[in-house]
Amino acid sequence: MFGMEGLYVTHFFGSVLGKLDFGDPMVLLVMFAILFVFSTIILLIKRYKRCPSNKVLVVYGKVGGGGASKCVHGGAAFIIPLFQDYDYLDLEPLQIEIPLRGALSIENIRVNVPSIFTVAIGTEPSFMNNAAIRLLGLREQDIQAQARDIIFGQLRQVIASMKIEEINRDRDSFLDRIQSSLEPELKKIGLVLINVNITDITDESGYIEAIGRKAASTAIQQAEIDVADQEKKGAVGVANANRLKDVQVAEAHKERDIGTKAADRERLVQVAVLDKETKIGEQTAEFQRDSQIADANREKRVRVADADAKAVQGENESKALIAQAEATLQVERAQAYQIGETKKRVAEADVLEAQYVAQAKAAKAEALKVEEEKRADLVAPAIAQKARIIVDAEAEAERRRIEAEGEAKAIFAKLEAEARGQYEILAKKGQGFGEIVRACETPQAAFQMLMLEQLEALSENAAKAISNIKFDKVVVWDGAGGGGGGQGGSSTANFLSSMAGSLPPMLHMMRDIGGVEMPEFFGKLVDEAVAKKMSDDATDGTATRGDAKPGGSKKKGGPGKDDVA
Repeated sequence: MFGMEGLYVTHFFGSVLGKLDFGDPMVLLVMFAILFVFSTIILLIKRYKRCPSNKVLVVYGKVGGGGASKCVHGGAAFIIPLFQDYDYLDLEPLQIEIPLRGALSIENIRVNVPSIFTVAIGTEPSFMNNAAIRLLGLREQDIQAQARDIIFGQLRQVIASMKIEEINRDRDSFLDRIQSSLEPELKKIGLVLINVNITDITDESGYIEAIGRKAASTAIQQAEIDVADQEKKGAVGVANANRLKDVQVAEAHKERDIGTKAADRERLVQVAVLDKETKIGEQTAEFQRDSQIADANREKRVRVADADAKAVQGENESKALIAQAEATLQVERAQAYQIGETKKRVAEADVLEAQYVAQAKAAKAEALKVEEEKRADLVAPAIAQKARIIVDAEAEAERRRIEAEGEAKAIFAKLEAEARGQYEILAKKGQGFGEIVRACETPQAAFQMLMLEQLEALSENAAKAISNIKFDKVVVWDGAGGGGGGQGGSSTANFLSSMAGSLPPMLHMMRDIGGVEMPEFFGKLVDEAVAKKMSDDATDGTATRGDAKPGGSKKKGGPGKDDVA
């Protein structure tokens, strides 16, 4: 493939590889590097795609700019591996046969318009982008099918907006309407309309054929009229032509005779003039020839003399230059000999100086070597001891750091596991509460059900609280008056009154929490507004009675009577 140059390169690399030692790691590393570079170059060359003039290169993938693809026509593009890929769109024209039959015109007459449309993918950026989106990867038959559907629809639409006479008579207007209606629709899929060839236009009712017969009859009649008119014009023209012919023939004979005489006279005059010019020219030519010969001889003699003079002058100048060159050569030889001897002596002196300096440096280096050996014998053990101590300290610090990190990670893992366990417990408990609320249909009902489940535990805890108290004897001291209750009643009466007063809150709690309503003989729940009004009325009545009969509570018996009541 590459010819003799490829053979030479192969032979060269073969000879180089034969001399390499593949056991050397450095050689292998260099070989891998060269192989990697060549592979990269080959990959880059393969990913650089050139687009032919009859195709569109579509690069898709990560193309940037927010576009779905990048289209290249008549250029080239580099395809980034892994991020991009490519494909081609063919720009070859597609001929689509449209056998349109039965299309309704504006006059509701069905028309047959068989035609052939030629389309192709456009090369403008908007056309190429639309084609890349709509047609990339489709077969030619699929593209033709899409274009055929669009052409059928638009062609029927154009025919429906025109009369049959317009379609049949003004083909240019018909084609312009087809093109203006079809091109925007074809652009949506990236195609351009190249040519429209309508083979024939017919209709099922014979209207176009009748129009044709009418036009033919009119044309025949007009042709016959034109023939008669032309025959009349022909006869008149023939007569006029004969008359003009006779006149022009006579004029031609007259002009011929006059021309003949004038030509003879002109010939004789011109012959005489030519004879005179011939003789003058011959004499002038002879004079010019003699003059030119004399001028050439004179110029030759001048040039020969000038050349001889220049030759003598050149020889003299050459001899002078030769003599000057020989003198300069002798002087330069003497100067060169002098300079050579001087440099030779200087070089010998420099050599001796260099030898002395080298010997001094060698002695100094030897002394430094002995000094460094002695110092190394003392410093090396100390440096080793210091390094060992540093290494031990760093190892101990690293061990402690690793242990601390391990303990911290263990604590963190333990706390994280506990947190995850608590989170799962709470999550499951929340799911369970959610299921209970959904089962009870309302949150209040769910709350009441849960509180009823806890009543037994609350009762057990209350019983345990007083279970260890021993009641050997219960003695009730009744004050029988103002001493016990402080309100004019006995302690027992006050206890019962307090217990009765505590019933409404208990009833509220049993109804709201447990959903249990107590019997009516324990009391009856009323609205807050009614309860407040009753309380206010009771307060007012107590105050009135107290003001009217102070100490009236003491008139109804002695001590103990209130307790019995």
